[in-house]
Amino acid sequence: MKKFLSALLSFLFFTIAAVAQVRMPQPSTTQTIKQDFGLGTIELTYSRPNAKGRKIFGDLVPWNKLWRTGANAATRIQFTDEVEINGKKIDTGTYVLYTVPGLDVWEIILNKGIKNWGTDGYKETEDIYRFKIEPAKMKKKLETFTMQFSDVKPETCELHIMWEKTAIVIPIVTNVKEKIKAQIDAAMLTDKKPYWQAAQYYNEYESNLTKALENCTKAFEANDKAYWILLYRAKIQKEMGDNAGAMLSSKKSLELAKEAKNADYIKMNEELQRKLK
Repeated sequence: MKKFLSALLSFLFFTIAAVAQVRMPQPSTTQTIKQDFGLGTIELTYSRPNAKGRKIFGDLVPWNKLWRTGANAATRIQFTDEVEINGKKIDTGTYVLYTVPGLDVWEIILNKGIKNWGTDGYKETEDIYRFKIEPAKMKKKLETFTMQFSDVKPETCELHIMWEKTAIVIPIVTNVKEKIKAQIDAAMLTDKKPYWQAAQYYNEYESNLTKALENCTKAFEANDKAYWILLYRAKIQKEMGDNAGAMLSSKKSLELAKEAKNADYIKMNEELQRKLK
């Protein structure tokens, strides 16, 4: 009898253990997006429910009520550098992203309650910023609740919130110009001067073609195999109206690109030269 009970208990133990090891897909999957932006990053963590044939806004997600902006835990967003959203400066840190969906307008809320489960524990006193955005209609119905960063540029990007046929676009801005200039000025006082970075800065952030060309030339003098710098210089010269100078720079860049067997730069130089003729 003891042997029978022992065998039965062993069977039950292994059966329970086997059941405990069964894994199932999450009904609402979690997604974490880390987006490089400016000189920092933005990290977004949220849960993604599916529509499953249900009406979403105005039903599953009621109008004019606080929403966790997803499922399960409240959606969290982290900034490692100061940004500006809808004209408001947002300090570095982690925040909860709540929304209040409306038929004609949505309220977007950044809140300090990062330990909140959904809307549980929400306190209006912990809001750091509230603002309103009009929703847009999408042509194609989206089954899975989706958030993404789009149109990411050096100082601007957009956070898109999308589900069913509704889309919210939140513009985000950062200021990198002053920080880059300060870094360049400091590095120019050292032995290893950042001529290449300075050329890009003066061209792309200040539209100072003269300073950009000057630094481009010095950058190539420091690295006379850098075909990418020569192509960049050629484009600046073309913009300044110096087509002859641009052609000379591009021909040398093409020669070096062929030596390096870089097909992309060979093609880009050939395309530029056709425009210069």
